[in-house]
Amino acid sequence: MSTPRNDVPRNDDVPERPGGARAARPGRRGTRQAPVPAPRQHSAYRRWYATLHPSLQLIGLQLWMPLFFIVGFCLCYVFAFHAPHPHDVPIALVGSDPGFVRAVQQALPGEFVFHSYDSLAQAKRDVVSGSMAVAYDPASNAFFTASAHQFQVATVVPATLTAVLTGAGVAAPQVTELAPLPAWDEYGTVAMYVMLAWCIGGYMVAMFIGIMGGPLRHRTRMAVIVVGGLVISLITNTLAGPVLGAIHGHWVVLVLIAWGWIVAIGLAVNGLSYFVGRFVAAPAMICFVFLSMPSSGGAYPKWFMPEPFAWLNNVVVGSSMVDMIKHQVYGVGPGPTRGLVTMACYAGAGLVLMYFGKKWWERRRIRAIVTGRTTMFQDANTANREFLGQQRDAELERHGLTSTETGTLSVLRDDGWEDDRTAGDVFTGARDGLEPDPTPTGRIAVQRTAERTGPRTDTAQHGRHADR
Repeated sequence: MSTPRNDVPRNDDVPERPGGARAARPGRRGTRQAPVPAPRQHSAYRRWYATLHPSLQLIGLQLWMPLFFIVGFCLCYVFAFHAPHPHDVPIALVGSDPGFVRAVQQALPGEFVFHSYDSLAQAKRDVVSGSMAVAYDPASNAFFTASAHQFQVATVVPATLTAVLTGAGVAAPQVTELAPLPAWDEYGTVAMYVMLAWCIGGYMVAMFIGIMGGPLRHRTRMAVIVVGGLVISLITNTLAGPVLGAIHGHWVVLVLIAWGWIVAIGLAVNGLSYFVGRFVAAPAMICFVFLSMPSSGGAYPKWFMPEPFAWLNNVVVGSSMVDMIKHQVYGVGPGPTRGLVTMACYAGAGLVLMYFGKKWWERRRIRAIVTGRTTMFQDANTANREFLGQQRDAELERHGLTSTETGTLSVLRDDGWEDDRTAGDVFTGARDGLEPDPTPTGRIAVQRTAERTGPRTDTAQHGRHADR
């Protein structure tokens, strides 16, 4: 019958305090004695899982991440992008053209919403700011677009509406570009991928803090987030700008924008980590990758995306980040106010989660210590440490070495000894390796300090052998 590998003896050699276990501290009435936790009865599955190889246990306990990733990728990316279709696309109509509006509503019901404008200049400004997809002036029979704000809209919408106009006997309208894209960003996707790099950098810094930095103080965690955010901002903007040439100019401003967003995302993920522990990657990827990227408007505008991604465009960090990048680089989209407000909201939410999460995490930690409760991941880590220690001793023995109680290594002269596991030829190799070279060490015996009765006579020989 297999035995669990996670049964590790407890450390019961805690020194007693003066005056007994219940001795009172000066100035206090007394100290409470923590109850001795009763042995916990684990489920049959957990007992079986503990019999597996410790490394296999750790691998199995981390396989949730690739499973979660592929499910999230399909439900968010594939679902959002497999069939984008226009709906409620706002069109700025200068003056009025009831026949054109009626023809569009009959041919393409629910796809376009017309807004009447008295001023062509105001319609153009709203197209550049992104509140209107395109503008149409019946008097001059012309469309006005802004590819720098949304390339797909500037390409698809005029072509779709032109088909309706020509079907009604109107000549093909002229298309006037108000904000063209530069040659180094032909399809307007640079802002989306730069945003994605900022998001991933921000949540990964905080994710590792949450996984491995539980006992750290708030100021230490925040210092790591701030410094790490600055480093990531410098690297990403240097690569995207001067190195790759995807962005020209605006380096200092983009570094500051990226730094602020990475810190805000890091604070939010750091606050979440107190509540979800090592599973913090799941909510972090949901909020800042799986939902943020399709809803950002970087690949397709919100008017082309299905729900809930169209609505999420109002709250995810990706949309505000893309808008701030495009406004800074191309002068299109809304101003920085919306982005700064969103950034402050995420940072504030992170600070609130940190404040309450730290207390909640400490209460859970004390409860686990008092009750002796452990997780499967903790048991697997403990078993793996024990296994690696045994493997280290076996590897030392293979080379004729062994460690003393103090952890030091000693080598005794034995020129005729050779590990038979290294025997073999140059074609088949040895039993435990490919090369048949003899080991450069000899077998040694464990020699306790208390067993030494006098000075050793083979010191020089031992030193020469150890130097080999």
